[in-house]
Amino acid sequence: MSEQNQTETKAKAGAIIVPVTPFEQNCTIIWDEATKQAAVFDPGGDVPRILAAIEKTGVKVEKIWLTHGHIDHVGGAAELRDALRVPIEGPHRDDKFLLDNVVTSGATFGMTGVRNFAPDRWLEEGERVEIGSLSFDILHCPGHSPGSVVYFNKDLRFAHVGDVLFNGSVGRTDLPGGNHQTLISSIKTKLLPLGDDVGFICGHGAGSSFGQERRTNPFITGQM
Repeated sequence: MSEQNQTETKAKAGAIIVPVTPFEQNCTIIWDEATKQAAVFDPGGDVPRILAAIEKTGVKVEKIWLTHGHIDHVGGAAELRDALRVPIEGPHRDDKFLLDNVVTSGATFGMTGVRNFAPDRWLEEGERVEIGSLSFDILHCPGHSPGSVVYFNKDLRFAHVGDVLFNGSVGRTDLPGGNHQTLISSIKTKLLPLGDDVGFICGHGAGSSFGQERRTNPFITGQM
């Protein structure tokens, strides 16, 4: 990302990452700098920590956005929705079976206090979500889970990719509904064509750019 683009990004939007649960999942708060209207991506748990970060940042959260239905990304979603009285948007309907079984999945990992839930809005390929003046296009990117979606802001050259793509790796595909070939196809046909300059936040670990991953990620270059 060029220095000019970074300056423009900082002027238009802000974001902080709140690592939550033993999974160290990147719960992300992103906001419109002008209005301080915000959305929370993937509140996987530790809701008091998320609420404290919201208060410290001084933003007004108006939406919860989910990239997919795995427990480490949605464990705190129902609790946060109740606390903030805001709608949940996403993921794609193909992850309904995961949201219907949050309690069962949580029990497997010793996570208590979680609840099954449905979002207020399922997201489809080609739809758009907005917070303040920030607009994100939705790309349905199955493979890690059947209903994984990526949120792409064209103006900021920024994406939140959930667990579809990582810095140096890709999402695991050995969970129910996962498929490695489908995942690689999602990355190569939907994400990489958006441009090498697009930076991204992912569900775990450090972010990267599509260009960096296209050149060096062994799962994309074919070395893995």
